[in-house]
Amino acid sequence: MNVRRSAAVLAAVAVIGAATPAAAAPSPSPSQAFPSALYGDKDPQYDGVWRQSLALLAQHTVGVKPAAKSVEWLVRQQCADGSFAPYRADPTTACDAKTMVDTNQTAAAIQALTALGGHDAVTGKAVTWLKSVQNKDGGWGYTPGGASDTNSTSVVIGALTAAGEKPQQVEKGGKSPYDALLTLALGCDGDDAGAFAFQPDKKGELAANADATAAGVLGALGKGMVVKPGAKTEAAKGQACEGGKTPEQVAANGAGYLAKALAKDGHLTSPAPGSDPQPDYGNTADAVVALAAHGDTGQAEKSLRWLEKNSAPWAAQNGPGAYAQLIFAAHATGTNPRDFGGTDLVKQLNATGPAPQTAGKTQEADEESDSDVFGVWWYVGVCLVAGVGIGFLFSGRRKRQQP
Repeated sequence: MNVRRSAAVLAAVAVIGAATPAAAAPSPSPSQAFPSALYGDKDPQYDGVWRQSLALLAQHTVGVKPAAKSVEWLVRQQCADGSFAPYRADPTTACDAKTMVDTNQTAAAIQALTALGGHDAVTGKAVTWLKSVQNKDGGWGYTPGGASDTNSTSVVIGALTAAGEKPQQVEKGGKSPYDALLTLALGCDGDDAGAFAFQPDKKGELAANADATAAGVLGALGKGMVVKPGAKTEAAKGQACEGGKTPEQVAANGAGYLAKALAKDGHLTSPAPGSDPQPDYGNTADAVVALAAHGDTGQAEKSLRWLEKNSAPWAAQNGPGAYAQLIFAAHATGTNPRDFGGTDLVKQLNATGPAPQTAGKTQEADEESDSDVFGVWWYVGVCLVAGVGIGFLFSGRRKRQQP
């Protein structure tokens, strides 16, 4: 009996066992503090819609049909004007001026719901809202009216592309999102040549930011969170940063910066106050996606291998959003997310929320023979008969113990 067949039998027996009367049923666990439709068990106040969107988008990417109630929860988080807040505990209450809506949650929801299909009215309203809060420089800040930043502008570009819009034609004051990104890209001088800044500092200076660079490369390419590897290019590490402010050129320069940053250890680092820099797993996964989208598959695959070996504890601690990021990185490099360094990322993601409607098929499942299936259900039938007998046994025992 192979492993998958054994798992099927054990799952069926577990269902039977749950249906069989027990001598002493365990006390019910306290109800969840947050909606059962929500992925993850941490406070969703700041990232509920974001992580839900990433989880649903990652499931769709690997052929898993999410639970209907999880999709419905995301849809109901939308405000009447089309925007999304991170978390609305009571979606029946109308949004008001105190509701902290933002561009990132809204753009993520658009990408997820567009991929799932059937939500054109929801995504259409969300796109209209994003256009209404576009800044005069063509970009977006995290919140409406905030200064444009690379990350927010890029995730909105991904949403526009997903919704069938042409980002270069979405303008405010004659400026498109690409115009905003070009102003946030560093030049070709110094060690940080080709990088993107998050935002200019108070003096208007740009400082390299690896997280922003990964986002900026995708944005400049007009890509969203889910990408297929682009046409292979020369190793980005060996490409010299070139001047010329076009989206294609700043994407190439940004990819070169990322490849150089990843080349030494295979990962990006996140300086922690008072301690040595630590590996930055999330930004490394995002960098893998960006490099793969640009076609720099060599370094992307090397860093993906590093993530396979080292990211499991980080993903387990951070939950659905982290598993989704790793699935996106695996997808971008043609890596099987169900065998990611010995971990099934899809299974781990599914376990952080409601059981999906379909879990997707693997090659091994397709190859199982009818005789294997018959053998499983023959075994289940035996267990069912045994379970019924045990049920009568416990029932009789209770009757005998009654005074």
